[in-house]
Amino acid sequence: MRKMFVLFCLLLSASCVKEPQETSTAGTTRAPHSGPIRIGFSMDTLKEERWQRDKRLVEQRAKEIGAVLDVQVANGDDAVQTKQADNMLTKGVDVLIVAPHNGEIAASIVEAAHRKGVPVISYDRLIRDSDVDLYLSHQVERIGEMQADYALKHVPKGNYVLIGGSPTDYNALLLRKGQMNILKPAIARGDVRIISEQFAREWKAEEALRITEDALTRTGNKIHAIVASNDGTAGGAISALDAAGLAGKVLVTGQDAQKDAMQRIVKGTQTMTVYKPIQPLAFGAVDAAIKLARKEPVETRDKINNGKKDVPSILIPPIVVDKSNVDITIKDGYHTREDIYGH
Repeated sequence: MRKMFVLFCLLLSASCVKEPQETSTAGTTRAPHSGPIRIGFSMDTLKEERWQRDKRLVEQRAKEIGAVLDVQVANGDDAVQTKQADNMLTKGVDVLIVAPHNGEIAASIVEAAHRKGVPVISYDRLIRDSDVDLYLSHQVERIGEMQADYALKHVPKGNYVLIGGSPTDYNALLLRKGQMNILKPAIARGDVRIISEQFAREWKAEEALRITEDALTRTGNKIHAIVASNDGTAGGAISALDAAGLAGKVLVTGQDAQKDAMQRIVKGTQTMTVYKPIQPLAFGAVDAAIKLARKEPVETRDKINNGKKDVPSILIPPIVVDKSNVDITIKDGYHTREDIYGH
């Protein structure tokens, strides 16, 4: 895990973003900060294993550096997330870290925070059409490219099913964009036929199961590859394949390196996943939050356009994992051997 954190540190080299001058609602400059930095962490969900890990690591880093952390979880409800963020602002947080449920609706959180002179970090998912101060994530579009590239190299011809994530999550759209960057030439050649390219509401496995069942029915079970955008949707697709007697016979991609996905890869029912080291993301967000609260520069390398501006961004490289290198997550401390192999 230390190696991945060192990798993250090396990424912070090219440019820097400064938190804009803080003003109160009345437009006066806020007094210089004294005492512990108060960080608000607004989370969409803890449903997936990875988000529980994000929360735990953000809490760990905040404790290590002496920050006061307030974590609120909206459980997929935009109105609740907006209200929770407002409550944290009312309580006087110095900076907000937001993992939005809906990247467009969350723009109102940025506006409310800036009215109080509070900077906002968009965490993992991009907040759209807003003046958000910083974006920390993995290389999301690249992940989509990695999924499709892996599928195409192993199944260069055949019927494909594309299962996206929640349409309210801009990451789901970026993943699909990356997937199509790779697949379009093969589609144009007639090598690949897209049977279905739907999005799974709220990233739900049961939605992916339904999409896969429908594709199997329409093709008489002639599906050769399923490009599922994360491990949850991969699991739903594999349930449908298993019922049809096709589990392990159809290539299935994923993302997040969840424990159950790693187990499926070892078993042979899921073909690959994309491992996204969470520690550099979580630790990086807390460290950047401290700097923004203190009006110190945050070094960045990238910029991502969110519809309103080019947002200074820190994007962490992901890693393809299949049966040949599943132990990478064990060596990195992400899983134990027992997690994956059961012994």
